[in-house]
Amino acid sequence: MSAFEGTYTALVTPMKGDAARTLDIEGLERLVEQQIAGGVDGLVACGTTGEAATLTHEEWRTVVSETIRVARGRVPVIAGSGSNNTAATIATTQAAKDLGVDAALVVVPYYNKPTQAGLLAHFRAVLDAVAVPVMLYNVPGRTVANMAPETTAALAAHPNTVGIKEASGDLDQVQRIIELTEGTFAVLSGDDGLCVPMYAVGGRGVVSVVSNCAPALTSALYRDFRAGKVDAAARGQVRLRSLIEALFCEANPQPAKAAMHALGVCEAHVRLPLLTASERATARVQTEMRRLGLIS
Repeated sequence: MSAFEGTYTALVTPMKGDAARTLDIEGLERLVEQQIAGGVDGLVACGTTGEAATLTHEEWRTVVSETIRVARGRVPVIAGSGSNNTAATIATTQAAKDLGVDAALVVVPYYNKPTQAGLLAHFRAVLDAVAVPVMLYNVPGRTVANMAPETTAALAAHPNTVGIKEASGDLDQVQRIIELTEGTFAVLSGDDGLCVPMYAVGGRGVVSVVSNCAPALTSALYRDFRAGKVDAAARGQVRLRSLIEALFCEANPQPAKAAMHALGVCEAHVRLPLLTASERATARVQTEMRRLGLIS
């Protein structure tokens, strides 16, 4: 496996129950250790699931640096550093490099609705400015703008681009990216429900939400597929389906944090404008976790 393939967990950011929802560093330590023990191939700090949009810059630095400290080089650490402001993205990506990340995850600029030419200019500015490996992140459900396969392929040619977290939910788009890059570019699934289908057309891993609470089961999907155990991988994908659905029954990461609370890793608290998972969502998540033997 290359440095940036396999199962990467999009970590939740543990928070305490005070009014400010201050960072829970002990919870973060437990989370990182639990993930590594579960066999994941890497960690993503301060992504969408990590509530990066509500963290201050100093909190972002703390979460990234503490994740690196606890990981101790056992797995790569990627930090989310993108925004809808190109200059700010460059500054945050430089800060990520200075903290010692293995790569930066840079999302398609949200809210602005740039053209494909604008996306090319934005990402090239970041890639040219900071000498750090960059994983692109396409998630049109949150950014509104979809990065076309041709744009992704053009950016893949840059020496600092190491892959893409492709969360369009469109398998045809995934295949087009792989076709245009002749299978030389690491396309990782950004949708837990499409892991094995994406592996089947050449995907090289996943940046996963479900691996927060089921790291071993999620990691097994890619490992089984790579080992030629395609039927086992397919069965594992289907087995996780209901849990994945439950984890997205409310805004991510509300249900994911409820799952981590059930595991005793951290509290279920999130920051406004998100709310702690409802009783109904929490019960649904716990039911699926019991079915899989993750909790008793």
